[in-house]
Amino acid sequence: MRYFYWLLWAIPLAIAGYLLQWPVWATFTLSGLGIMPLAYLMGKATEELAESINPYVGGLLNAALGNAAELIIGIFAIKEGLLEMVKASITGSILGNILGIMGFSFVLGGLSHGVLRFDRARAGLRASMLAIALIATGVPSFFSYATAQSFSLPLEYLSLSVAFIMVALYFLLSSFFLSARENHVHILPDKRSSIRGPLLMLFLTVIGVAILSEILVKTTEPLIKSLGITEFFLGIFIIPLVGNVAEHFGAVIAAWKGKAELSITIALESSLQIALLVVPLFVFLSLGLGHPFTLVFNALELISLGAAVIIASFISLDGESNWLEGVQLLAVYFILGLAFFFFPA
Repeated sequence: MRYFYWLLWAIPLAIAGYLLQWPVWATFTLSGLGIMPLAYLMGKATEELAESINPYVGGLLNAALGNAAELIIGIFAIKEGLLEMVKASITGSILGNILGIMGFSFVLGGLSHGVLRFDRARAGLRASMLAIALIATGVPSFFSYATAQSFSLPLEYLSLSVAFIMVALYFLLSSFFLSARENHVHILPDKRSSIRGPLLMLFLTVIGVAILSEILVKTTEPLIKSLGITEFFLGIFIIPLVGNVAEHFGAVIAAWKGKAELSITIALESSLQIALLVVPLFVFLSLGLGHPFTLVFNALELISLGAAVIIASFISLDGESNWLEGVQLLAVYFILGLAFFFFPA
């Protein structure tokens, strides 16, 4: 994971490229590369901060800030009115976690250790919560289709109400897992290490991600025009990679070492954070950004998310996986990728 530190050089170059008006593709690429190590450092600071305070509160803090980089990028994108790109990035993140990263992890781990085993009860509970998240996003979408309105006050109120329920479910799920851990595992007294260091690191990385996110978003529309790609395609594949690459790398390495439980937890938990926490926050925060964000996704996004949730549920049934199941996940991911590639603007 130390290799991410080598990408810190991209931060000053991205700022210089934006100020000096370098080609948009160069500035966009440099800002994306710069966010990657900052997201990694943000995650480390959050973990250290969580370990320095009450384990229960720390666990909730770690859960809440797990996808902070992607949240910040999305806020700046909503501010610029790039709502479709934000929705595509949500879809791309969840598909990337469940199909891409979990698939690659199973392939690598299966080839290295044969059969990988994990707690099927925990994996099944996370998969069922993902199904509820799919229903939560699907209902406003179908409401929009049935009323033939892409935006209306009833639709906005429905999205806000559903968003409240999604946040409550996420924190109840986090509380359930933390309580279960405390009941079955002896937790040592809290560490008395200073929280100043992690807090300072968290503060600095948030500022850095905010600056680079604004540069990334500001160069998005010129990049789309110059390269002839769609906002949808950019959101599906590029934006999720920027904010989640460190977490993805950790899941793959865990599977390679035979730690299937950790690998599948990272993949499913990250998807839940996005679906039940990041998405509702987009809905709430968009009210003050001038571009209301409603939970209306297109049919291809909903079908793809449904396929991913079904596959995650099937895999969690027996509590074990192998390289062939990983190949199956990757096959579905690439098939969906082709559909997104040819999807019209």
